[in-house]
Amino acid sequence: MSKFKWLALTILMAAALSGCGYNTLQQQDEQIKASWSEVVNQYQRRADLVPNLVNVVKGYAAHEQEVLTKVTEARSRVGTIQATPELLNDPAAFAKFQSTQGELSSALSRLIAVSENYPQLKADGLFRDLQAQLEGTENRITVARNRYIKAVQDYNTTVRTFPTNLTALAFGHGLKPNFTVENEAAISSAPTVDFSKPAPAKP
Repeated sequence: MSKFKWLALTILMAAALSGCGYNTLQQQDEQIKASWSEVVNQYQRRADLVPNLVNVVKGYAAHEQEVLTKVTEARSRVGTIQATPELLNDPAAFAKFQSTQGELSSALSRLIAVSENYPQLKADGLFRDLQAQLEGTENRITVARNRYIKAVQDYNTTVRTFPTNLTALAFGHGLKPNFTVENEAAISSAPTVDFSKPAPAKP
């Protein structure tokens, strides 16, 4: 085959792939990976705050052992999951990742709620700084998750829509798992504490 014919065939193949959505699938897949990377980074940022937060609370509320233990255990379970891009092709693994992060969110919410009973803890400068970092991180998690959700929705629509669904099938592009509505509602409620409120009186 002459060089000219080979070039012409290459151009025709590129045009065909572009017209059938191949390039779109590649671009959207890369967007999902980038969005997922940011989600993982923000979750890791939160996990990194946990040990210091637990230690500060323990200094003022050591007898709240159950709450402290649950936070530590939830963080440990989060650390056992390898949140690689390959996880996005395994709905069961993705669901487990989502579940463990939800458990940590719940445990942290209980920990912050407990702090309301300890005025000295609430006044501690390190605790206030860590709590502010936690709130900021939870907000960034929500933003990152929303970007991931949008990227997956766009990709899955392309995978399902004719004629790009034929291209997706031919090249092994399947649907990607996404965060559930129930979990999204829970995760959007970042742990907060109002330092302006007095602690409730103990009986």
